[in-house]
Amino acid sequence: MPDHESYLREATELALANVAEGGRPYGAVIVRDGEVVARAANRIHRTNDPSDHAEMVALREASRRLGRPKLDDCIVYASGRPCPMCHAAMRLAGVKQGYFAFTAEEAEAEGLLSAGIYAELCRPLAEQPMQVRHHPLAGGPSPYRAWAERKGG
Repeated sequence: MPDHESYLREATELALANVAEGGRPYGAVIVRDGEVVARAANRIHRTNDPSDHAEMVALREASRRLGRPKLDDCIVYASGRPCPMCHAAMRLAGVKQGYFAFTAEEAEAEGLLSAGIYAELCRPLAEQPMQVRHHPLAGGPSPYRAWAERKGG
């Protein structure tokens, strides 16, 4: 049985160390069969890349180390609730279990943008603050059809 508490403490220690060096308070640890395969902290302060969240960095590292994009046999431990981007990336990687130590509401109470994004994304597209609209192309090849044909579908 995994030691959820110790992995969550490790993720939180990564987050605290990141804060001390000027970063955001997020850390992540990915475990497979009781072994840590990746650990990371949020790197936005170093790279200016808005997608350099702890979970994203750890997912990339775990995929590199394991040599595959599917991480369905891994568990993700995060200091805070994964944002929608990280949550979606975890799902796309096939992760079936994730644990977090602190809630999005706790983050928001300290001035971090978190819980509000979840609520926004649940609203219809027309009601979201970032305008994203479907604009279909008339004719032309579909990249989805090309992919399906290449795969034999």
